[in-house]
Amino acid sequence: MNITYSPCELCPRRCGADRRQTAGFCGAGDTVKIARAALHHWEEPCISGTAGSGTVFFSGCTLKCVYCQNYRLSHENFGKEISVGRLAEIFLELQEQGAHNINLVTATHYLPSVLEALTLAKPKLHIPVVYNCGGYERVETIRALEGFVDIYLPDLKYYDAGLSEKYSGARDYFPVAVAAIGEMIRQTGGLRWDEKQPSLLERGVVIRHMTLPGAKEDSFRILEEIAGTFPRHSYLISLMSQYTPFYKSSLYPEIDRRITSYEYGKVVDKTIELGLTEGYMQEKSSAKEEYTPPFNLSGV
Repeated sequence: MNITYSPCELCPRRCGADRRQTAGFCGAGDTVKIARAALHHWEEPCISGTAGSGTVFFSGCTLKCVYCQNYRLSHENFGKEISVGRLAEIFLELQEQGAHNINLVTATHYLPSVLEALTLAKPKLHIPVVYNCGGYERVETIRALEGFVDIYLPDLKYYDAGLSEKYSGARDYFPVAVAAIGEMIRQTGGLRWDEKQPSLLERGVVIRHMTLPGAKEDSFRILEEIAGTFPRHSYLISLMSQYTPFYKSSLYPEIDRRITSYEYGKVVDKTIELGLTEGYMQEKSSAKEEYTPPFNLSGV
């Protein structure tokens, strides 16, 4: 696969845009744009640790969910354009600030530039690189990251094609995401923990699933598929209760609310029933807007 901005086929949309001239489906051209680069303390404990994850939030998105909490970035493309050299400097600055890792949030549509920046930073970069994404990725794109990424942090959002079409415009979401996660697990080869700080993940995959209002049965199917598809002990599960109505949620009455304790409790019960106990289960109280960081160009 050619990792290029023209014609762009970096994500499953394969829009074919010449991003040197015009934006792709993601809303981005061929110059990296980011909205924040800072230590972030609200990822899973094995990622954030005590010092925080060195998180870089990229503008634009290949999925564009209607309820996105980071909609200013994903839909409105808020951010500042920077050079590849500056991006490499930011990675090293975050390392100097004590970050446990470099956490790339929604970076696929800038992959050519990200790989170039990682190559520049690599001689001085001594902490893991985390690839934080919505799960809707081409297997070929994930393969291009081999040797650059240590930890994958994908979502697995939907099983039902109707839901993924309605809320993310991606009817093929589930099979595409499962294939991509399978490649992530193959690459990382299981879980490896930091010898000096055993609570920190050094290599591996953390599969996130956020329960949506009224969709607990879809969560059940996702959990069943995870249990039946991927080798045990080769990944961690992160079950999330933090759904908060954002952006265009008000246009969809069924998701224009937070999930109930009953809904989330049933999903937790199913997770335990399936033996998916390696990982994390958020407290129901995690559904708070303050978990969304301020996008104020910090660190850019």
